[in-house]
Amino acid sequence: MERKRFRKLFPHLAEEMENGNSKIPKDNIKNTRAKKTTNTSRKWKDYHPDIVDFIRRCRTISQAEEVIEYMEGREEITSSRATELKQQLKHRGLESFGVKKSEGYYHRDL
Repeated sequence: MERKRFRKLFPHLAEEMENGNSKIPKDNIKNTRAKKTTNTSRKWKDYHPDIVDFIRRCRTISQAEEVIEYMEGREEITSSRATELKQQLKHRGLESFGVKKSEGYYHRDL
């Protein structure tokens, strides 16, 4: 944008930029993004996702099966729970575990 046009559209801002004098002290400007991140991260602080949370991030049934087998292999779920989840997956589909959780789910503002 041309300097003249910018000055015409934003006379006070142009003056502040040219003179280096801000009319608002920097201490008065709030960092709202940092505040939101802090509030959101506090909400999930002691939360530990379970097998269903991981399944809800999957895009396909094969991905969900891999997650179930991985968790079973690590003994984070029992064999009977793994069988139960695989049956649910087979008969009722991926959607039966709930709405897919998108990337950044735990960082968004609720």
